Amino acid sequence: MSSPTAANPAPAGSISREGKKRKGVRKVLYNVKTVFKWSARTKKGAPPSAPAAAVVSQPAAPAKPQYEGATKIPRIQIHEERAKKLGTKFGLEIKPSEWHTTEGDVLRVEKSVRMRIHRECHQCHSAFAAGDECPNCKHKRCKLCTRHPPKLRTEEEKQALREKREAAIRRNKQNAPIVPSYDYSEKIVLKRPRKTGQDLVYKGKARVRVRRHCHECNHLITGHAKQARVCDNCGHKRCADCPREPNDKNKYPYGYPNDEPGTNFKGVHACHECRKKFPPNSDDGTECRNCSHRKCADCPRVKPRKVDPEPDPDILETLRLRVAALSTVDS
Repeated sequence: MSSPTAANPAPAGSISREGKKRKGVRKVLYNVKTVFKWSARTKKGAPPSAPAAAVVSQPAAPAKPQYEGATKIPRIQIHEERAKKLGTKFGLEIKPSEWHTTEGDVLRVEKSVRMRIHRECHQCHSAFAAGDECPNCKHKRCKLCTRHPPKLRTEEEKQALREKREAAIRRNKQNAPIVPSYDYSEKIVLKRPRKTGQDLVYKGKARVRVRRHCHECNHLITGHAKQARVCDNCGHKRCADCPREPNDKNKYPYGYPNDEPGTNFKGVHACHECRKKFPPNSDDGTECRNCSHRKCADCPRVKPRKVDPEPDPDILETLRLRVAALSTVDS
């Protein structure tokens, strides 16, 4: 059952008059109710709309791909390739947790390798920019302008360039860069030398310091002389007569290396026919023990070098007797 107010809506003047009497929340609810009633009446009085004409749909053209020549690959594959290259080149180890987001796919476009060509003006030797005009002298680019890299004209030049590239690749493969390893398997402990007790300093093999003195002025011939193996005091060149400390004639019977022949020790010479050695300090005309050739100027001097001393025959005989005493009768 509808109220008389809803059946016969009051004019605007009466609404405003009644609205003045209502206050607070009742006034707000009354205004909202009135607005809804007027909107419902407007919808009922509107004429019916005509039906829309049927639209004939045409077959859609096949959609072209947005990026031609692109292939879809997972994003994690790109990160794996980058990590592998960085590890090969710099020796870095990149963990998957340190990567960027690896979710989803990406588009990869395969492009051919291009060469960047530079040209130089043949008049002022300035480099050309993107245009064909020299920025310095305003010269128009011509065939005389230098091209870097030069254009290969013949097949021989192309083949030579291929061989050069193959040689460079082979050289880099043979002499590969050393990749440092930062993975220390054992724990490194830093130690300081103790003041007392066992010394922790590295002890290398003991070496003998060799000193040579000039036999003319008895001056020390150092390794920091103005001239190598020359006495700074008298200018004498080191020879076989200059004493050596410690003396080691047993290991160097032919003289010390890089020494000149001396007055007292003239060195050891060998026969140029049978290569048999003459006794030390033998004069010219000494007969060879092997071929009876007399020493001459053609007989070369034996190069001074280190020689292992021959074993003493008495010691060898003593060892032989000991081994014979240890051997059993059955053997």
